[in-house]
Amino acid sequence: MAAIRKDIGPGFPAKVPEVTLLFWVIKVAATTLGETAGDSVSMSMNLGYLLGTILFAALCGIAVAAQIAARKFHPLLYWTTIIATTTAGTTLADFSTRSLGIGYAGGSCLLLALLLASLLTWHRTLGSVSVGTVSTPKAEIFYWVTIMFSQTLGTALGDWTADAAGFGYLGSAMLFGLLLAAIALAYWQTTISRTLLFWAAFILTRPLGAVVGDFLDKPHDHGGLELSRYGASLALLLFIGACILIFPQRAAAKPH
Repeated sequence: MAAIRKDIGPGFPAKVPEVTLLFWVIKVAATTLGETAGDSVSMSMNLGYLLGTILFAALCGIAVAAQIAARKFHPLLYWTTIIATTTAGTTLADFSTRSLGIGYAGGSCLLLALLLASLLTWHRTLGSVSVGTVSTPKAEIFYWVTIMFSQTLGTALGDWTADAAGFGYLGSAMLFGLLLAAIALAYWQTTISRTLLFWAAFILTRPLGAVVGDFLDKPHDHGGLELSRYGASLALLLFIGACILIFPQRAAAKPH
């Protein structure tokens, strides 16, 4: 593919969005949607975690293929792919930790190791994991594999803190919110690598979205609001769509 496509590469814009406040707003909404939509299919529709994972993995594969085949950054396509990875990550994490019996702690540790291995391999292969370099098929493959691991890790980590660690949904949301605030402070007050801070924030927004999604749709006796999973998913989808349509987004700039 890289040999055929001559319109993408080092001299062309990245195919992922510029990292702005809008990016993080949509990212949190997308990860929350991934939790409610994943639960809608596996639980409300009673398809189970395995069938849900197969369904969303297929949709995720189609979305990633379309994203890689695209000639430039398309906001709607990009965020569709993000949503596909986060819904697939939800059902995959639930299948691994619950159906296979790995457990939240074991699943989180395994997925964290896979995520770090993906980032390390990506860096050693291409020399950078900056989003501004995601303009070639090889870089995009690394990018989406890394994201898939982070989305799956987020679900397991969110369940771990909310259930096993006893923080509850709101307590876990506050925990991850404080960690994200610390990263934002480090961005403005330190010289820590912006790429490192980006990936730390990107990873932590997923468990934040996971516990917020659970808070919205879980029963009252489990600490949730017991809202309709379908209704919550539709509201989040409409919100994301409005953000994409109303506010323009640009491709990420190349690193200097």
